[in-house]
Amino acid sequence: MTTIQLKNFLIYKIAGINDKSFLSAIKTIIESKSESIVYQTTPAQRKAINEGRKQISRNEYFTNEQVELEIEKWLKEK
Repeated sequence: MTTIQLKNFLIYKIAGINDKSFLSAIKTIIESKSESIVYQTTPAQRKAINEGRKQISRNEYFTNEQVELEIEKWLKEK
């Protein structure tokens, strides 16, 4: 069963439940797993994000491993 099929199955089954306390329990479970934070970005942040995406598409980035090696190098110089 795919994720979409599972969601649709659960929606169908939940729609048929009339037990308020059971539905409240399901609501609690769902709320604990749902991402309800909506981030608002400023125009400057959106510009920086778009520039970062362009840099990635041009392969202008460092891997985490490369950055860690560079940090180690800097720390050894001090």
